[in-house]
Amino acid sequence: MQELEIEESLNVFNEPLIPCSEDPVTGFFRDGCCNTSAQDLGSHTVCVEITQEFLEFSRFRGNNLSTPIPEFGFPGLKPGDKWCLCAARWLEAYENGMAPRVFLQRTHKKALEIVPLKLMKEFASDLN
Repeated sequence: MQELEIEESLNVFNEPLIPCSEDPVTGFFRDGCCNTSAQDLGSHTVCVEITQEFLEFSRFRGNNLSTPIPEFGFPGLKPGDKWCLCAARWLEAYENGMAPRVFLQRTHKKALEIVPLKLMKEFASDLN
């Protein structure tokens, strides 16, 4: 069995990554953070606040995030929940005018390989 090698837990500012959500528990590793590794093919690295518009957008794109899937420990999401979203899905939502707000201090720096920081800053919830 191959051991998981977790990427260094740093945010887009190269600072320690802050947890995204523990209720519901999010993250590829279900550790509350948007940590990632080579096994995380979807790059679940962007911490967002879920909106109804985004849930509908995602459902129409084939990823129903509203419906619980207990066998995978997935509670189903509702507006206001914080969640580690796949970077490519956030970018797709951005390109279609449906991007949810982003918490940059809670977003893993690996997201920058897919989404430019400039775009995420437009939707940042945690910039002063």
